[in-house]
Amino acid sequence: MMIGMSQERLGERLGLTFQQVQKYEKGANRVGASRLFAISKILDVPVEFFFADMPNGMADGQGKEPSKGMAEPDETSFVMDFVSSSEGLQLNTAFKKIGSQETRRKIVDLVKTLAAE
Repeated sequence: MMIGMSQERLGERLGLTFQQVQKYEKGANRVGASRLFAISKILDVPVEFFFADMPNGMADGQGKEPSKGMAEPDETSFVMDFVSSSEGLQLNTAFKKIGSQETRRKIVDLVKTLAAE
């Protein structure tokens, strides 16, 4: 929905029926690593995108947060929450339609200014 691709179209690109794609989406069928990788390439998202809503500690399989060492704080969850919201989807869709890079940059500057107030 976020990128405007139907389950039928995704299924075509994967060589599957849309019913099979629905079973993957609903969790009725297991998605193997190679299939997940193929889906990420078709949707043009990183594989990590599919794990954005995973509870803390689940990603490492041991029930604890993996050590991130000196890494910067992960903002992926915040970004994914926004992008998948109704407002984020509308904003992203409209923003992509703006052809002028200068106009897009000015809009980003405007939003930063409004957020600082």
